[in-house]
Amino acid sequence: MNLLVEPVVNHLQMKRRSFVQNLSAIAIASPVIALQATGQRGDGDVFKQTVNDREYWIKTLTQMADPLLQNLTRQTLKLNMPVESQPGRKDDRAKYTHLEAFGRLLAGIAPWLELGADETPEGKLRKTYIDLTITCIENAVDPSSKDYMNFGKPGIKPSQSLVDAAFLAHGLLRAPKQIYQKLSAATKQRLLTALRLSRGIPPGYNNWLLFMSMIETMFLYFDEQYDIVRLDYATKKHNEWYKGDGMYGDGDTFHWDYYNSFVIHPMMVQAMQVMQSKGIVTKEAYDITLKRAQRYAFIQERLIAPDGTYPVIGRSICYRTGAFQALSQIALMKSLPAGITPMQVRCALTAVMKRIFQSPGNYDSNGWLQVGLAGHQPSLGEEYISTGSLYLASTGFLALGLPPEDEFWSGKVTDWSSKEIWSGRDVHADHALQG
Repeated sequence: MNLLVEPVVNHLQMKRRSFVQNLSAIAIASPVIALQATGQRGDGDVFKQTVNDREYWIKTLTQMADPLLQNLTRQTLKLNMPVESQPGRKDDRAKYTHLEAFGRLLAGIAPWLELGADETPEGKLRKTYIDLTITCIENAVDPSSKDYMNFGKPGIKPSQSLVDAAFLAHGLLRAPKQIYQKLSAATKQRLLTALRLSRGIPPGYNNWLLFMSMIETMFLYFDEQYDIVRLDYATKKHNEWYKGDGMYGDGDTFHWDYYNSFVIHPMMVQAMQVMQSKGIVTKEAYDITLKRAQRYAFIQERLIAPDGTYPVIGRSICYRTGAFQALSQIALMKSLPAGITPMQVRCALTAVMKRIFQSPGNYDSNGWLQVGLAGHQPSLGEEYISTGSLYLASTGFLALGLPPEDEFWSGKVTDWSSKEIWSGRDVHADHALQG
């Protein structure tokens, strides 16, 4: 381990505690909202202050991240991270759960890290997490590390490694300057070698095609050798599987679940955006992809009830706030559709987060996420779910990549659509996207 990292790890909790105690020093203009959370074990002191929305998001996300990043930095992740799963599935899920956890966490925390360090309390906190994340990547891809991760073995079908190598690649695309470009030459080479192992894993004929594409998208973006077939086959198939009104099929079949947000829209937009920037697809093709994602984001905002709940529909519901990755990404891109303001999205997503994370049982006694949606609810976990899977929840926090002065954070408290409608206000009717 880098000798400069150990002091960072040892002082992480002190830094976060200082951040909490000095919230008033952060120059964020958002209105202050009182928050009094339950004191379940695993919360520590992170919810026991009066904070504004941005501070709440930061504290919630870093609470989620801390056990994972601290252990991976020390090369004790495999030793200390639990593997909660369905009965009889632990040995199988233990093969993949560590890459699941880290890849998914990076996919969510990356935009906040990409803001970089500065002299504010938040900026100094970001510096800590940037340093930790870089060391974590070093340990994850170094074959001599105790926490070297399973990036897949050719010919295994199916292999979860393809999925989470893709989430890791997506995270690197979301923090190119602060994470990828700061990796050492040796670590970059090991990382690329690890990601290329995924080429030997056959993808499912469904949303898994986008995992294959996302890894090649990262290679393309960073000017590495890429496979054009693996890159654009997934986007072409998903255009064939488009069902209308902002919704793609998961394969040829339509599923009422949140996979349009967990995977499809975020990866379609990212892949098409990079391909358009490199001249592989036209701007018109990218614009169609973005328009569909904007429509889906509009629908997602309307799904959030006045109390912050949302329909518990479909598989993988225990990814928690990951269900709103698509909405958070469109907000991060400053591409929200007409009829939704950034402040509405901020307040709606904050309500969702509070509704979920104030429930007792989300974390175990050591701070690891547990299977469930609003607490510990093991029956909500499918056979492929394990502890690492749950860290897709971090992708609901993408909008933290907008700086504090952005209107998303600095604008006034605003009711979201369902709250307006159910309080009797006159709101424009919704209509389907044509085309």
